[in-house]
Amino acid sequence: MLFIYDFAIFIYKTFIHIAALFGNEKAQLWVNGRKHIFENIKTVIENQKPDISSLQIKTLWMHVASLGEFEQGRPILEQLKKETPQYKIVLTFFSPSGFEIRKNYPLADYIFYLPIDTAKNARLFLDLIKPDLAIFVKYEFWFHYLNQLHLRHIPTLLVSAIFRPKQFSKLNFYTPYIIRVLKTFKHIFVQDTPSVNLLQKQGLTNISRVGDTRIDRVLAIAHEAKQLPFIEQFVGHSLVFIGGSTWQPDEEIIVPLLKDPRFKDWKFIFAPHDTTSKNIDRLEKQLPEPKIKYSEISANTESQNLKISKSRILIIDNVGLLSAIYRYGRIAYIGGGFGSGIHNTLEPIAFGLPVIFGLKYKKFAEAVSLVETGGAFSIADSVGFQKVMLDLSSKENYITAAKAAKNYALFNQGATNQIIDFLKKMP
Repeated sequence: MLFIYDFAIFIYKTFIHIAALFGNEKAQLWVNGRKHIFENIKTVIENQKPDISSLQIKTLWMHVASLGEFEQGRPILEQLKKETPQYKIVLTFFSPSGFEIRKNYPLADYIFYLPIDTAKNARLFLDLIKPDLAIFVKYEFWFHYLNQLHLRHIPTLLVSAIFRPKQFSKLNFYTPYIIRVLKTFKHIFVQDTPSVNLLQKQGLTNISRVGDTRIDRVLAIAHEAKQLPFIEQFVGHSLVFIGGSTWQPDEEIIVPLLKDPRFKDWKFIFAPHDTTSKNIDRLEKQLPEPKIKYSEISANTESQNLKISKSRILIIDNVGLLSAIYRYGRIAYIGGGFGSGIHNTLEPIAFGLPVIFGLKYKKFAEAVSLVETGGAFSIADSVGFQKVMLDLSSKENYITAAKAAKNYALFNQGATNQIIDFLKKMP
């Protein structure tokens, strides 16, 4: 089994390097970020040794795959740093899409790419960072790293995890591998009860159901959300529909609603997942006038202000604003449901927005629960989308859906505190 795993890692690394040679930007970042990785880590650590004159320094290593997993781990880091500042934090990413955006995250003392998972790399990396505690987020099961942590008796936690029956199917050749890896964790914090039941069937007992730490994060964002004057100027007193992290199939379902006279007084904000100029140009051509791009808002002049307020459509062509923009919305559509899976539904429900998305949502526990409780709606096409929008135009229906959305977030908060309490009780 280990031979198959090592071979798969080798093949993956080879394909990434080939993709980089052929100009794939993400692959190039992945490869370049790992060049001379151990020399770079050693240099950074030696040049940034913290002042230990008055504190008992302990090192926490948190590993995340990408940006989404970072947002799940972030509440733990921030609460831990606040309550136990003696921790030195090492943060690693597997994917460039996470590293490149959060490489300057201020609460981490060190931020690195994770070297590819081999026995040698795992030994070298742990020798350099010398963690006292390790936290892996959601799906990161790197065998050699986890095995080395286990052999060195370094307590390792898995947080915000979620499991499905197919992962433990007797038909899957990797089931024994998953079980073996899970046994290396000191404790596993899962999002839902089905995950607890699945792990218990595999003989694991070191499990706690605490929910998803992202909920704590999005509620904090909602509480601290900054005002965006240009967005407020665009919105005025209108009802606002927000298309968050949309792709072309999502936008093709939404656009016909713009011609529906029943929604003529609504304003629409599109925040596509892909903000490259090519995709923004495509979306802009698809949308009717009057419209404006966020990047075009540059000066507080009378003519500019008039154009903003008179526009019916706003295209967000940058990254980082969406979570704050939801505060101005009435209804949110979350993209990705006609591709590999929906994006973040928790950010809009933290503001009490009912959410709509496509068919591919059942891998996401929060989306399933939201549909069951009436805070979210899954649609298959533009006809279904229009029907949901008309239903939510009823004041009574809207209040019921908005309450269900907000209550899901409120009833499922607190995972971070439970994990922090566990950490405090550790020797």
